[in-house]
Amino acid sequence: MKNLIPKALRKGETIGLISPSSHCAYPVKIGQAISYLEANGYRVKLSSHLNRIDTDPAVADREKLHDIHEMFSDPDVRAIFCLRGGAGSARLLNQLDYTLIAANPKILAGYSDITALSLALYAKTGLISFSGPMAATELYAPTPYTEEHFWGMLTSPSYARSITNHSAHPISAIKDGSAEGQLIGGNLSVLSAMIGTPFLPLFNDTLLFLEDINEPAYRIDRMLSHLSNAGLLARCGALLFGQFSSEPLEPGEAERVKNIFDYYSTLNPNATVLSGLSYGHIRELMTIPIGARFRVSVTASGSFTLGALEPVIAA
Repeated sequence: MKNLIPKALRKGETIGLISPSSHCAYPVKIGQAISYLEANGYRVKLSSHLNRIDTDPAVADREKLHDIHEMFSDPDVRAIFCLRGGAGSARLLNQLDYTLIAANPKILAGYSDITALSLALYAKTGLISFSGPMAATELYAPTPYTEEHFWGMLTSPSYARSITNHSAHPISAIKDGSAEGQLIGGNLSVLSAMIGTPFLPLFNDTLLFLEDINEPAYRIDRMLSHLSNAGLLARCGALLFGQFSSEPLEPGEAERVKNIFDYYSTLNPNATVLSGLSYGHIRELMTIPIGARFRVSVTASGSFTLGALEPVIAA
């Protein structure tokens, strides 16, 4: 399947806000995010049911699907930003109108639970989406690094040729080397739950990037073993471990997670493996284009490069 590349976002264009996962418990952050986007020169359109709460999943899903389809079909909307993650987007995958979405390729931005939506869209349509900041979790008050990466990725066709890690996140070369392939990944818990469904993209020569939050080492181990037992890790050209943050951090937990990463790196002798990517539930957040073809390289000393081999955004 040929990739669908959305058009670059330009000042004055309209950004649509949707909430396909959980609602935001702090509406003030939504207002702050809208003000931030408008201050940066964009118009903002709210979906019909933005941040609605309904305890009936059937009602909630109908509203979320309506909003997704509304934004993709609206010719004035040039990019779609998710409000936050949480839970719920996986329930939508069987009911999405992939034909409609493929006919109207646009920027979609979000991470965490939005992993399910991004991976399904890529598997079914080839649409490159952007695993990065969301309106009510980062964009209401983004850090300079998060801001620079996000807007660079969405507005400049040349930006993705070389992207850098934040200085606070040292790269560790678990297995040095280089690899080329399509960036597939996101939140480990969400991705592992998609195994065996038609919504998970192919893993051949994949650069697999992963993150998670508040998951103990034994659960990270269980999910990675699921990926391994399904034959997916063996197909990857690289494993890129982001930030696996936890609050509070139990004594010895960081070392246990490190040992798990080391172990799974041995199951694919040909893969390049690193940890420390500036990606996860963190303030200094990299934006990663899901489905784009990239090259990654890491040396034993931790010297690291990551860059696109083809456009991720159209001029």
